Amino acid sequence: MPKSLFRRFTKKFFIIINLIIAVLFLLGCYSNWFNPTSFWFLGLLTLGAFYLLLLLLGFILFWLFIKPSWCIISLATMLLAYKPITQIIPLRLSSSFVKTKQPNNIRVMSWNVEHFDILEYKTHPEKKQQMLDLINEYEPDIAFFQEMVGGIKNEQAINYIPKMVNQLNFEDYHYSFNDKLDFDANHHFGIILFSKYPIIKKQIVQFFPNDYNSIFQYADVVKDADTFRVFNIHLQSLKFSNSNLQYIEKPTVKDEIDLQKTKNIISKLKTGFIKRKVQADRIAEEIAKSPYPVIIGGDFNDLANSYAYNTIGKNLSNSFAEKGSGLGRTFSGISPTLRIDNIFASKQLQVLQYTCLKKKLSDHYPIIADFKFEK
Repeated sequence: MPKSLFRRFTKKFFIIINLIIAVLFLLGCYSNWFNPTSFWFLGLLTLGAFYLLLLLLGFILFWLFIKPSWCIISLATMLLAYKPITQIIPLRLSSSFVKTKQPNNIRVMSWNVEHFDILEYKTHPEKKQQMLDLINEYEPDIAFFQEMVGGIKNEQAINYIPKMVNQLNFEDYHYSFNDKLDFDANHHFGIILFSKYPIIKKQIVQFFPNDYNSIFQYADVVKDADTFRVFNIHLQSLKFSNSNLQYIEKPTVKDEIDLQKTKNIISKLKTGFIKRKVQADRIAEEIAKSPYPVIIGGDFNDLANSYAYNTIGKNLSNSFAEKGSGLGRTFSGISPTLRIDNIFASKQLQVLQYTCLKKKLSDHYPIIADFKFEK
């Protein structure tokens, strides 16, 4: 093959690859424009958006040495996706967090507490105490906990809720669960919110099939003369087994067994995208009904720019996007890009600061945001 022909072929090849990556990246950034029921597979592109962004940056470096004018493909793509990119990774080098809370501000914590490690309580009771100490160290005014295992009747329960209210210096709580999903005879399994402000209304919202992820809660809390509606949510989890997680860490496609493992993971991802779509729509409907400014915290099990993230966060401020930095990982496993826990708030609530506490006490890291109410 003549040298000039080979150069033309390779140049066209890399241009086409660059264009394909650009299109896939844009689809991943704007997958929320499409109904996940029919276009669930676009959620896979949202999961891979950060890595596609790295490839676009790599192409910029490549074209700088080969043909600088072709950098326009990646640059134009990144310009078109400027807002989604800032949701993935805010354009700030660092962020600070002052642990001491100002009296007039509202501090909110959200944490998937993974049962407060109740299964190992007898052998490692110190872990639960470390979690309680961490919560008290940062003194949240409102705390949203997911995968909460607690008891409200038997004072001998390991996680007896009234006792935890005192241990954590809260005034009130709202616990939502389904009796059919009880953890054991003394403990329920659900979601809970704690508040240092008076709660004047508690509401559980649930839909068929009334399983754990189809239930969410809200409460109206009063701070001084202001009322806020706070939502605690936990969207559909992927229900990955240990074997699924091991395969994701070291994927191979050597035989039929590996192919079946891949299909199983994709099937769980598809189910998650579709179910979270339904759940997000219902949560958004309730948010729209609120007569008060809202704060939403929880485990979304989905990334920034996903359908669920954008549907629930519509017209709201995301605390990480406003004040966070880096990738903001909140789930400790699988990938460093998994920022699946969020705190959103109405625009009247100015985000002052945000932090993610990289403490390996659960499979999720706790996140905290401080707000100031602007009347």
